[in-house]
Amino acid sequence: MKVGIIGGGQLGQMLAISAKSKGYSVICLDPTPDSPCSKVADEQIVAPFDDFTKIKELCEKSDVVTYEFENIPHQIIETLGSEYNIPQGHRPLYYSQHRVREKLAAAECGLKTAPFYPVSSKKELIKALNNLGYPSLLKTCSFGYDGKGQVKISSDKDLTEAFELVENTECILEGFVEFDSEISVIAVRNSSNDVAMLPIPRNKHINNILHMSVLPNDELASVNKLASSMVKTFIQKMEFVGILTVELFVSGEDIYFNEMAPRPHNSGHYSIEGCESSQFDLALDAIMNKKITNQSLKQPTVMINILGQHMEGLKDFKCDESFVHLYGKKEIKHNRKMGHITFINKTQKDVENIINKYWEFK
Repeated sequence: MKVGIIGGGQLGQMLAISAKSKGYSVICLDPTPDSPCSKVADEQIVAPFDDFTKIKELCEKSDVVTYEFENIPHQIIETLGSEYNIPQGHRPLYYSQHRVREKLAAAECGLKTAPFYPVSSKKELIKALNNLGYPSLLKTCSFGYDGKGQVKISSDKDLTEAFELVENTECILEGFVEFDSEISVIAVRNSSNDVAMLPIPRNKHINNILHMSVLPNDELASVNKLASSMVKTFIQKMEFVGILTVELFVSGEDIYFNEMAPRPHNSGHYSIEGCESSQFDLALDAIMNKKITNQSLKQPTVMINILGQHMEGLKDFKCDESFVHLYGKKEIKHNRKMGHITFINKTQKDVENIINKYWEFK
């Protein structure tokens, strides 16, 4: 069995590690030579994500194809999916690639969203701001991640930057949600309509980049149960196959949909050490229509991201019951995800005390 992975980043790398552990061979496609995934895969096709011919070549060489990156043109997957085995298909990409489409889909499936307006001009932005007021968030409809492609509009002084953004691309203006915490729900569905859920982490972000995921999340037990049920309903109603991550804001007992990703997620890395089957194991089992089961947490688990600015401090890092995962990226950049560390049998406070010895997170 050969698994084809569109995307060669760290998510592809961890998918490949899981695939190899199951006895599969792996081929990946990514525009960057010697990508993180290629260090594990048997072969890499070096090509951009919009290269139809090369993606077709990947499909021809593979028994089953998945993706670890949501910005692949959904039209390519739709066309090739009629001829090759791409169980996830194009629909998860179609919805997740456009913030308005994904929010409408979430709302139709019973998930609450912040109020929002599509905006494509200064005039539309001003009209939407008159309805939503300050503060509001202006985001590009496509290609934004880790805080990129968005402007928080708190007063008139932010309008210049907002006008520049809306003049150059299609955007969405969202009402600002005052939330208590952020969680992410990872669901996996196979083509037989079996659904498996993973434990829900509480996430902490710094500068719009995920910093820490903490489990168990007992202080939000009732919210977790509701969020899990709602996301399970969502993936079933949408009839998505494979893995789906839904990021949610928690405000009291209310849950607000933020965004979704049809791929393994940074906040699910804890599952490698924290669960019997990781998010990567389940994602692969789902696309092959194998049995999938709900996962429970084996022990308290906390995951932190290692960014480019933290690599120096990693040289001296020592801690029992911790697992360092480095992705093998050649170029170290500020705020670039270079790896992560999973701590088991420790509280959030324990981990914060440990990492403060080696790094200054801010």
